[in-house]
Formats: sequence, C-alpha cells, structure tokens
Amino acid sequence: MAHSTDDAGVTRRDFIYVASAAMAGVGVVAAAWPLIDQMNPAADTLALKEIEVDLTPIVPGQQITVEWRKKPVFIRRRTPEEIKEAQDVPLDELKDPQADGPRVQDSKGVQRPEWLIVVAICTHLGCIPSKDMKGEFGGWLCPCHGSQYDTSGRIRKGPAPNNLAVPSYVFLSDTKVRIG
Repeated sequence: MAHSTDDAGVTRRDFIYVASAAMAGVGVVAAAWPLIDQMNPAADTLALKEIEVDLTPIVPGQQITVEWRKKPVFIRRRTPEEIKEAQDVPLDELKDPQADGPRVQDSKGVQRPEWLIVVAICTHLGCIPSKDMKGEFGGWLCPCHGSQYDTSGRIRKGPAPNNLAVPSYVFLSDTKVRIG
C-alpha cells in the first residue's frame, strides 16, 4: 500500500505526529495549571493588598497596630522629641545604617517625620515586638530575644540583623494613608 502524499511531500503520518504532539502539549498545560494556580495568593490575602487608615484619632506619642497582608503594622505619630532623637543618631552606631529621612518617606517621596509606619515583625526570628514595652532607645523591644529598636524602627541592640521593614505607603491626605 502506498502512502498518500501531497505535492510538498507531507504524509498523513506527519499530520498525525503533529496533531498528537499538540494534544500532548494541551494535556501537559491542563495538568500543570492547578499546580501553578495554587501558588497564587488566597482571595483573603488579595483583599488586604491595600488598606486605607484614618490617622485623625492618633495623637503625638501614640501608635496603633493595623493588619496588612496578614502582618501587623505599627503606625506611630512621633513627638518632636522622638523625631529629633531619631535624626541625631550617628549612622556608624547602627547595625543596619539607615538615616531617619528615608524611613518616614512615602512612595511618592513625601517626607512626614511625625509619621513612622513599619511592619511589626522582628527581623531576628519573626516575633512581634511589644508595642507597650520600650527598650533603651525609646522604640520597641522584642521580648523573645531582646532585640531593641529605636524611634525610627532601626535595630540598636540584640540579635536582630536588620531594621523593621517599611512597607510601601502613600499619604492620600493629611489624615489618610494607604498602605500597599
């Protein structure tokens, strides 16, 4: 029996190979999709992608804790004394040297020194520093292993290697901030 070919020399068998390979590719993608899709963030996490916080009730020297992406975030309205203390620290005294200015700057580059917004997770082992217990530097104390942060959220003493993280945020007005 002779193989049927067209003028370009393509046989039915060539077509069957190409069609089989295409169907196998579709099958691999269909099987891999659930694995890839399960790596996407959960719907409740996506809902917390951005949060807006009203800053009106916070008085100087007070802080609140909000939840963003299932993480606690400290929002502190610093007093003039706390701002000066944070700005006057020599960078060579810091484990993770960072000036105060960039830590109080929003995503648009606007600095508001009275507002400090940091992710409240210790950079040592992921504990949550106590908002009520102040360390030697006026900031936060992580009671688990003794890491101490200053009024700018910078590590000053203890085993933590890095400063408290500053999330992406933008001031929508003088009394409202969007985190995320």
